Amino acid sequence: MSAEHNELRVGMVGYAFMGAAHSQAWRTVNRVYDLPARVRMTAVCGRDESKVAEAADQLGWESYTTDWRALIARDDIDVVDICTPGDSHAEIAIAALAAGKHVLCEKPLANTVAEAQQMADAARAARAGGVRSMCGFNYRRVPAVTLMRQLVADGRIGTIRHVRAVYLQDWILDPDFPLVWRLQKDKAGSGALGDIGAHIIDATQFVTGQRIARVSGLTETFVKRRPLPAGSSGLTASAGGGSADDAEPATGEVTVDDAALFMARLDGGAVASYEATRFATGRKNGLRIEINGSLGSVAFDFERMNELEFFDATRPAAEQGFTRIIVTEPEHPYLSAWWPPGHGIGYEHSFTHQARDFVAALAAGDDPTPSFDDALQVQQALAAVEESAGLGEWVTVDSAKTTAPA
Repeated sequence: MSAEHNELRVGMVGYAFMGAAHSQAWRTVNRVYDLPARVRMTAVCGRDESKVAEAADQLGWESYTTDWRALIARDDIDVVDICTPGDSHAEIAIAALAAGKHVLCEKPLANTVAEAQQMADAARAARAGGVRSMCGFNYRRVPAVTLMRQLVADGRIGTIRHVRAVYLQDWILDPDFPLVWRLQKDKAGSGALGDIGAHIIDATQFVTGQRIARVSGLTETFVKRRPLPAGSSGLTASAGGGSADDAEPATGEVTVDDAALFMARLDGGAVASYEATRFATGRKNGLRIEINGSLGSVAFDFERMNELEFFDATRPAAEQGFTRIIVTEPEHPYLSAWWPPGHGIGYEHSFTHQARDFVAALAAGDDPTPSFDDALQVQQALAAVEESAGLGEWVTVDSAKTTAPA
């Protein structure tokens, strides 16, 4: 942090979907929340100079660079925000922490447990020198999800017995959809499991305060090969052979899962089921969580993100039923700074809330959450699901080196 101006000068690596969402948050956070430090969008980094220059102008960054190492080396950068594919998270984050920069890194933390472990170790070492880090699981910052956690923590649903979570999308349903980086294991680490399954693992652990201890899972890849993206070189011959005029666009192997399903036992005694798929026809961003307890239930559906369902089993039988809570009141988490009661918020607001919590923690000298240790544990759970799917048996999640969920 710049002591002279009480600023946090941010350098962001990556500028596509997540980069745009994070940029929205950095632009907005000080205009909405009264924070002890102001964010300065100092520089954005990307490999393609013309594209990153355009992104800097469009997204509101003061400058741009094509070299993330140069970005980290700059004296006018306090925070490095990592929005790149998972195969580069570890290298960038470890270098940034070693250079004394605070780090916000998108989920999942890395592509492998080994990389995530290195990142968590680097974060612990950096913390001793006052350098902080956080992993970006934005859905825990949706007000209804945070309220859900509060109701559970206050004992309103009693002893947790069932956890049920799904994340359903359909954006790769078309078999002619190209082989983008998210469908390649060397770049993405895994498919639906790591991309969206990581979110429901973090969200359920955040809400319940319990961690996944054992899993039994399966994964499936429905479309094994896909056309290479436009601009890729190479052709494969058509099925019938023939001339070049008969040639078809080159295809490549899909090396990640399209869908992942698993059962789990949580360390607090609850049983759970999870499903993550990008082949749920008609579902666009269908993240749903339901928690059933001895005294009640709570349920959240992101496609109705300003609502929470709450069932209070302690009420007289004649009055029982799910209550639809409209989570738009100033008394609800994060919402006192936004609009008048009853006015909903959207997806991008979760990133502003993430930025708010990150900036507030850094200004106070506190460790923001979820930490890299928390994200490492999610990575260990993902790895256990993959291992279980391969073995066809229950697998214990190895989280001995991580701390309690935050």
